[in-house]
Amino acid sequence: MELRAATLPNDIEALKAMVLAHAAMLVERESKLAALQDRLSSREQEIEHLKLLIAKLQRLQFGRKSEKLARQIEQLELRLEDLQADEGMAAAATESKTATEPRERKQHKPLPEHLAREERVHQPDVDDCPQCGSTLKPLGEDVSEQLEYVRAHFRVIRHRRPKQACSCCDCIVQAAAPSRPIERGLPGPGLLAHIATSKFLYHLPLYRQAAMFAREGVELDAGRMGHWMGSLTWLLTPLVDAVRRYTLSGAKVHGDDTPLPVLEPGKGSTKTGRLWVYVRDDRSSGSAEPPAVWLAYTPDRRGEHPQKHLADFAGVLQADAFAGYAELYRNGHIREAACMAHARRKIHDLHAVRPSAFTREALERFGALYKIEAQIRGKPPDERRRVRQEQAVPQLDDMKRWFESLLPTLSAKSDTTKALQYALNRWPALVYYCSDGQSEIDNLIAERALRGVAVGRRNYMFAGSDAGGERAAAMYSLIGTARLNGLDPEAYLHYVIERIADHPVSRIDELLPWNVAALLPASAKTTPIR
Repeated sequence: MELRAATLPNDIEALKAMVLAHAAMLVERESKLAALQDRLSSREQEIEHLKLLIAKLQRLQFGRKSEKLARQIEQLELRLEDLQADEGMAAAATESKTATEPRERKQHKPLPEHLAREERVHQPDVDDCPQCGSTLKPLGEDVSEQLEYVRAHFRVIRHRRPKQACSCCDCIVQAAAPSRPIERGLPGPGLLAHIATSKFLYHLPLYRQAAMFAREGVELDAGRMGHWMGSLTWLLTPLVDAVRRYTLSGAKVHGDDTPLPVLEPGKGSTKTGRLWVYVRDDRSSGSAEPPAVWLAYTPDRRGEHPQKHLADFAGVLQADAFAGYAELYRNGHIREAACMAHARRKIHDLHAVRPSAFTREALERFGALYKIEAQIRGKPPDERRRVRQEQAVPQLDDMKRWFESLLPTLSAKSDTTKALQYALNRWPALVYYCSDGQSEIDNLIAERALRGVAVGRRNYMFAGSDAGGERAAAMYSLIGTARLNGLDPEAYLHYVIERIADHPVSRIDELLPWNVAALLPASAKTTPIR
């Protein structure tokens, strides 16, 4: 209703009534407008949240979770490969044209001494001097090396056991049959080690390996190899148990988990199982104790599983905010240490979608904390604790006050508020590392241990059953522990498989990676994973 001079009544009472009715209508309109604005604001927040979520999922799908410019790096690496290939092609094309022109060659690193050498002597085609006919005499030699690759090949080992009989009686003597990894089985230790590492380290499913073997003229059915892997896992179970005992006997363990799709027999669909990882690695705090990793499979993610895994553990558990760990911290035997990288990642996810002065400053503050850690990496625990108390604690206290001052200025439903509350709600566990020089600022040690699982999950898509998940956990444990200790997993497994059938279970610790490292050839040594 609009108020116009031509329509206004001359009667005062009627005029008052009209004004009051108009005022009531305005109040109602303002109320509806406020409600619409609230709905609009809520929808805008939901839109922003969905944009953030979509951007995060896209980065997880097409790139790595770290903040490195992975895509640009990959493009630059590919460009570099192309340029180097072009250079090599040009050099090959002009080699004959410029053979008489001296040119500077790049110096290559010496080839490793442990590689087998094949000597090929190239004698001149003549015995006498082509100019005067005199007899030629030795005058030194030029030696150059060429790196060649000999394609992997199969070898058949024939075990012959002659029988001998006594000429005076019926006694027959024969050597005992050598033990095999699989009783009366066809595969040797090297083949089993190769199949296992190809599947669980290089992520080649068994059917792909079968196709590769067929090109070598060896027909091995994928199902048959699967049977071998089951037998091998059973054979290695005591060693996996030894890895578990060692991993959980330290004063600190890093924990994490990751989904593993598992085929449901008879349904043609998959369910989501879980791989739990526990890592013992104190090298960053100057410890000389060898690192180890143990993985366990469960058909779901209930909190009872880590509670069972860590029932006998006492010390510091560095993990994420999974609610299933909460019960472990109540009895006082396990101390919680949170992951600063998780808190930082939530801020970075905001910054990746909509950078702001807040996100930039927050990331700079986190970066300052990590610079402190870089300076004390590998130092003894006492020194790490002292430096953290002097440098990190004041920065953390200031960061906490800053976060708390920002909360009242933000919407309770905003993603920024959620990121701040995540950090503040876990603050005592986040800053625990400052009071314990053996603890780390984050839980990236456990996350790195699961990277291979993620790659394998993309390659072979799912485990065939819960038992398959358990076998995967066992093999990941041995392969991961070997890599942490700087051993080639295939060479290590070959050594172990060759001996474990005859090795006393009471001395199984003798076959742990750090105990056999000195017995392996130099070619089996690699750079330890950190």
